[in-house]
Amino acid sequence: MFSKVALIGAGFVGSGWAIVFARSGYSVNVFDEDKSKRSTFIKTVEDCLVDLESNGLIKEGSNIIDKIKVSSSLEETVLGVSYVQESIFEEVKLKTELMNHLDKIVTPDIVIASSSSGITASNFSRDVYYKNRFIVAHPVNPPYLIPLVEIVPSLWTSEESIDFTYNLMNEVGQKPIRINKEIDGFILNRLQGALLNEAWALYRDGYASLDDIDKTISEGLGMRWSFMGPFETIDLNAPEGISDYANRLGDLYFSIAKSRDKPLQWDQEIIQKVERERRAALPKNKLKNKQRWRDNFLMKIKKFKLQHMKR
Repeated sequence: MFSKVALIGAGFVGSGWAIVFARSGYSVNVFDEDKSKRSTFIKTVEDCLVDLESNGLIKEGSNIIDKIKVSSSLEETVLGVSYVQESIFEEVKLKTELMNHLDKIVTPDIVIASSSSGITASNFSRDVYYKNRFIVAHPVNPPYLIPLVEIVPSLWTSEESIDFTYNLMNEVGQKPIRINKEIDGFILNRLQGALLNEAWALYRDGYASLDDIDKTISEGLGMRWSFMGPFETIDLNAPEGISDYANRLGDLYFSIAKSRDKPLQWDQEIIQKVERERRAALPKNKLKNKQRWRDNFLMKIKKFKLQHMKR
């Protein structure tokens, strides 16, 4: 086990990664170009640790925060580390520029991973010299509560880099999955995108309110999905298992799929309509409190799963 990692990006995802690594005993160096994010980073992490400790998910949060250091330069951040995790804004140009710079200042045998939500490693590591060590390790926010990490190599990522990243994620308590070949959006956001596109279309066409569409997941599908995936769900939803389910309902789902003959564009008209309805339900000045409520609820679910979901 090595002892130090570098995190580039001090936003939501970066703070989440800091907790993941520090609670597992790693020293964490953090850097962000934005001085305001650097100045508030430790307080953001401390607030999360207070909630984690009150929910019984960690002990002595002060020991965790002591392992995190905010650096004043990129060069200082990567000095002496054995792994780099980038979590900057989701834009190809920015990631490419950063990766090119990191390739020059980080020791050649150190893996450099991106938290990219959908941009493939091939897109941002095309021009680097040490191509074999670049990879995507895409978390779900917040990663200290939701353990899934998508490990997505490029065509030129080495097996050693893939195995190292996969094993590291297991070591720090995450649940990695390996994506066999690159695809935009990876697995998680392609699944989420299919659901979101249908939700936007159903709302746009007047079939249901935002609240009722949300309830369909929170009080319906999501109850099962919090501990089972789609294939296991339907395997248990027919007397003879998944083939029985597919034979019974396959034609229905095919007809639904055919009913959407072209992709839905999230245009400004529908975005603003949805924004007005959501802000009526939750004013913007209450978003942070609601986000903390969400995370506390996730903590209770995580605690329950840790106690009861060993299978």
